Amino acid sequence: MTNLRRRMLEELQRRNYSESTIRGYLRAVEQFAKHFGKSPDKLGPDELRSYQAYLLTERKLAVGSVVARVAALRFFFVRTLKRREFREELPYPKDRRRLPTEEVARLIDAAGNLMQRALLMTLYGTGMRRTEVSLLKVSDIDSRRMMIRVERGKGGAGRDLPLSPALLETLREYWRWKKPRIYLFPSSTGHHGPDKPISDKTVWYACKEAALHARITKHVTPHTLRHSWATHLLEAGTDLRTIQVLLGHGTSRPLPGISIYRSDTCSPRPTRWSICNYRALAKYPASITGKKINESAPRGGGRHPSHPG
Repeated sequence: MTNLRRRMLEELQRRNYSESTIRGYLRAVEQFAKHFGKSPDKLGPDELRSYQAYLLTERKLAVGSVVARVAALRFFFVRTLKRREFREELPYPKDRRRLPTEEVARLIDAAGNLMQRALLMTLYGTGMRRTEVSLLKVSDIDSRRMMIRVERGKGGAGRDLPLSPALLETLREYWRWKKPRIYLFPSSTGHHGPDKPISDKTVWYACKEAALHARITKHVTPHTLRHSWATHLLEAGTDLRTIQVLLGHGTSRPLPGISIYRSDTCSPRPTRWSICNYRALAKYPASITGKKINESAPRGGGRHPSHPG
């Protein structure tokens, strides 16, 4: 291991980045250096610009994949090498893919079974990441407070998310059918076992299969629903800072990988399956925008979704 790689690894570890993120960041910097045949600390703004254009135009990578590489290079130059001026040389490419509410409705209606339907509604109804959804526990659904607790968010941070009545009803119906004990979405018997969570890849496949059945030709992933949820909230009048907190971003800087924008082609009026309860969000400004979210109210015992609120 080179001294440069060791320095970057230490910077990632002391910030408690996940193992998968560490592997991805190190690999991205290694590929950048290999592309030019030089040590990455010997490369500068010109190489960064041409490499980013190369990823988008020649390799034709998805915007999300390029965003991940840009994040890795930003970390290397800004955090490891302390070259803070390089931040401006590494803009995140805009990703304008999102689903209008009508296509979200088609996607959910095309779910293959009740578990996939609950997965899709949870993704779009909360804006959670696919790993966060896969690790949800039954006790995280608090119907008394109408909140969902995310215990292990990105970077280990937790947060509370408003629970809409439509999503609660679907989760109750799903719970009565599946009877999950620990994890809300348990793994199938014969794989990890019923007391283990599903893989985040299962969440990804649920989106892909539903998009195929709904005949949606766009590239639909769990991140697409997260992006759509944030965009629809903005179009409905929710302020950007509130959306950032709900997404799990603890900073006021622009959100990496999520370019939230308004679009006249997307109706702000929710359809019957647009399960984000916009008016309900406006009622909880203190609990979802305050710095001490969890200290402002008790958890309420972590009641599972089949229990009446």
